[in-house]
Amino acid sequence: MSKQFWITDHPISIEEVVKLVSRREAGAINTFIGTVREFTYGKRTLHLEYQAYRPMAEKKLEQLGQEIEERWPDTKTAIAHRIGRLEIEDIAVVIAVSTPHRADSYDASRYAIERIKEIVPIWKKENWEDGEAWIGDQKEQKAYPEGSPKKEDMK
Repeated sequence: MSKQFWITDHPISIEEVVKLVSRREAGAINTFIGTVREFTYGKRTLHLEYQAYRPMAEKKLEQLGQEIEERWPDTKTAIAHRIGRLEIEDIAVVIAVSTPHRADSYDASRYAIERIKEIVPIWKKENWEDGEAWIGDQKEQKAYPEGSPKKEDMK
């Protein structure tokens, strides 16, 4: 894999993402692995389906990497996000951040997942045991009843 930031419809290799940030200058590599959970506030999920506007989503992931580099100089970041149908415990996202010192790698990794939820056009369909719904932004503050965002939501 030559890209540092990508959207895929295949399972994500944690090792592959980590290799992209591994380097001699790094004293820390922090990984965040987001998985599909079975219960959310007592409501049972059967499976999820992620969709993305792939070209924009990958550009936003790259932007996020630049933001991290500006905030924490000498940082190297790689992010892979999976789309399609995911089962319980499947990996949805892997973030790897390498830095010279551990505190920056923790902070940058946390920043990355929060910013993904804010700016990257990825949406999901929750399939609960009692129904289903498209969730708009990943902070789950907006629903997409038609199954995808409208043009104004893609800005």
